[in-house]
Amino acid sequence: MPEKRVEGLITFLYYNDLEKAASFYEDVMGFELTVNQGWAKIYRVTDGAHIGVVDEKWGYHRASPAKPVMVTLVVSDVDAWYQYLRDKGVETLNEPHDIEELGLRAFLLEDPEGYVIEIQKFF
Repeated sequence: MPEKRVEGLITFLYYNDLEKAASFYEDVMGFELTVNQGWAKIYRVTDGAHIGVVDEKWGYHRASPAKPVMVTLVVSDVDAWYQYLRDKGVETLNEPHDIEELGLRAFLLEDPEGYVIEIQKFF
C-alpha cells in the first residue's frame, strides 16, 4: 500500500482577469510565483500551501459572480498585516478585531474579483 502522506495543498481560484489576480497575489500579497503555466499561476503561501490563479477560459471551472470560498491566512501578527495591506492601498472589509467566542483576531478583505481573504491569528 502506498504511503498516504499529503505533501502540500493548492487552492485554485478562477478569474476573468488572470493578470489582475496574479498581480494582486504577487505584488500586493507578496507571494512567490512557483509555477507559471501561462493560463494558471501557482503562488507559494507557506511550506506546502499554495494558491493557484486560473484563467477561467482554460481551467476546469469558470469564474462566477458568487464566491462561496474564503481563503484564510493564519499569521503571527494580524495588525502588522492590516497595516501592510493598507499601506499598499488595499481596502479592507473591516478592521482587525477579536472574536472571543472563536478565540481569534481577524480582518477581511477581497481580492480583485471578490474572493474573501481572512487574515487571522488564534489566541
